Amino acid sequence: MAKSADRQNQNKTPLKTKVWLVGFYIRLSREDKRGKDESESITNQRLILTDFLEQQDDGDQYIFAGEYVDDGVSGTTDEERENFQLLLNDIQKGKVNCVIVKNLARSFRNNGDQSYYLGDWFPRNNVRFISLYQQPIDTYKDPRNVQNLAVPVQGVLNEEHARGTSESVRRTFDKKREKGLHIGSFAVYGYEKDPENRNALIIDPVAAEQVKRIFSWYQEGKSKNAIVHLLNDYGILCPSAYKRQKGLKYQNPNADMGKGLWSVMTVTGILKNQIYTGDMVQGRYRKKSYKIHVQEAVPEEEWFIVSNTHEPIIKREDFNQVQELLKRDTRTAPNQKSLYLFSGFLRCGDCGKAMTRSKVKNNVYYHCSTYKNQSKNACTKHTIRHRDLEPAVLEVIRQLISTGVCYHEVIQEIDAAPKKESRSDLLKGLIQTKEKELYRITHYKQSLYEDWKDGEITKRDYQQMKEDYERRSEAIQHILDHLQDKREELDRSNELENPVLEAYRKSGNINELTRDILIQLVDHIRIYENGSICVKLRFADEFHNMKEEPDV
Repeated sequence: MAKSADRQNQNKTPLKTKVWLVGFYIRLSREDKRGKDESESITNQRLILTDFLEQQDDGDQYIFAGEYVDDGVSGTTDEERENFQLLLNDIQKGKVNCVIVKNLARSFRNNGDQSYYLGDWFPRNNVRFISLYQQPIDTYKDPRNVQNLAVPVQGVLNEEHARGTSESVRRTFDKKREKGLHIGSFAVYGYEKDPENRNALIIDPVAAEQVKRIFSWYQEGKSKNAIVHLLNDYGILCPSAYKRQKGLKYQNPNADMGKGLWSVMTVTGILKNQIYTGDMVQGRYRKKSYKIHVQEAVPEEEWFIVSNTHEPIIKREDFNQVQELLKRDTRTAPNQKSLYLFSGFLRCGDCGKAMTRSKVKNNVYYHCSTYKNQSKNACTKHTIRHRDLEPAVLEVIRQLISTGVCYHEVIQEIDAAPKKESRSDLLKGLIQTKEKELYRITHYKQSLYEDWKDGEITKRDYQQMKEDYERRSEAIQHILDHLQDKREELDRSNELENPVLEAYRKSGNINELTRDILIQLVDHIRIYENGSICVKLRFADEFHNMKEEPDV
């Protein structure tokens, strides 16, 4: 028996000293950073982890491999944490086999991730994980503790805290959006944050000039591709590169892939952005959830839009015109930088699809795209020559302009009639009467105070009469505000022309059909098989209603 025991002792492998390559993981969340939470500061976490490491005297060897810091980053997902990803990389390369954190919340605020890494990823990669506080864990010295019910409970609590914090931050931001306060980290291209008010925008003259160019070029008929080439050929920096040149820490992975060059997507985004009209537009994108940090588009009806919050770069009518253009199929032919005259305006009179353009020798023809590209049995050719179409459309527009100008003169006569003048005089008289009445009551209230101080009336009488005068003052002020609003409305109606008449009147006497004229006045043009055309005009219904029943 003794020999057997000796033999067993001889076969035992001597215990080896473990070598731990230690990596500190330190994270400061966005909320901690905003609140300047000193207890969770980067420096404080570093001191705690360093102190713990220096106190280890269990016979194992501890080698500090480095620290991995994510400053101002959410813990609800590991994908956005750059240095957490670097830590995982170094673990797989054998550079780290022991991770130390202050508490579980520094590593995980997503219970699913906590369960995955503690129960699967770290064990598979032979990693020792140590968490010092709240729910202490050491997967090497006390592996059973990881299975303790308190660990997943702590994970759930951390996740619930993250959810609640996320909801609170979202509500705060939504309140600011509703008030038209800018809450983005960076201003949209063309603007910059007001140094005296970080929630307000002011124009950036250099970038704003490029925004104006983009809108102007597009209105002139240049395609988005042509605009991109012009901007890049002129050496104009794209928005992301421009912001970095100004010293802003702005990152846009898509732009960086394009080496800082303009793209069609960037130009399109500028042309569609209502913020250039002076309206604050926010909430166009949102994260799927506090755990899934993937941006998704928000339906337009849910955007936060507040009018006239800052100085516009683009006139509203120009912006609206560009939106109409963007709705059309305005692709250009190869090697063409400008759009053809009728691009986006022609439709087949029967199937309603777009007409295609072709050139045979010196003649340009338009054909139904269904007939040409899909099936000759689905529709007919609907051919029309450009030299026949252009003068026909021009004549229709001329007749419309003539009618519009004549009607504009009638409206001017109506506006100048005594009826409108008498209404203005009436409002003016009522306002003056109410102002005098308000002045008298204010004067009585002041005298009342003097009477009380002089002992002519009691304090109780003074309070009752004062309350009565205040009620009357509020009622008169309410009426006065209403009358003044009516007067301002009447003044505006004198100053502003009806947009329908304005569009027709501006066109004047035209001798040549241009895209600008088509954009202002024409919705679309239908081409029929017999060669006849139907020009659908913009504002046609409004113009008809105005003629039937003038709004005076």
